[in-house]
Amino acid sequence: MNMGGTLAPTAAPGGVAGTGIGLLQGAPPPPPEAGAAYSKKTEESGGVIAMIDLLIADLEKEMTQAKVEEKDAQGDYEDFLAEAAEKRAKDSKSYAEKEGGHAEATSDLEDFKGNLAASEKSLKATLKYISSLHADCDFLVKYYDMRKEMRGKEIDGLVNAKAALHGASFVESSRSARFLGQQ
Repeated sequence: MNMGGTLAPTAAPGGVAGTGIGLLQGAPPPPPEAGAAYSKKTEESGGVIAMIDLLIADLEKEMTQAKVEEKDAQGDYEDFLAEAAEKRAKDSKSYAEKEGGHAEATSDLEDFKGNLAASEKSLKATLKYISSLHADCDFLVKYYDMRKEMRGKEIDGLVNAKAALHGASFVESSRSARFLGQQ
């Protein structure tokens, strides 16, 4: 090849490159020889079938129990719904009654507020009247002695004026006081 020649041809690889696995060429090997003819093994299959029958019986029993439990649960559920509906009806009725009572109480409260306002107004007027009466009474009590003295002098003056009109001389003030019954 160094001298300008060519290489000799090589055979194609017979397998997957670099793995060492070769591809088979040709016919596959014949299948293994069939053993003895098919024979039923009753003992072995009888045990399996018995187990399957037992599983089926258990499953049917469980399904029957589940159906009974479901029926009972459905009955309980319907009873619960009936009780809930009855309670809801009672609660609705009770709520309506309480709502009516509340409305009535609110109305009464408004009436009482109106009456309270009228009573307070009347009370203020009464207190004002009492205050004015008290002022009048205070005036009378404060000036009672002075007014008593002035009335006495007025009575003495009237008695003296009456006596003077009848031609008598002036009367003592003690005598006029006795005459009027103030001593």
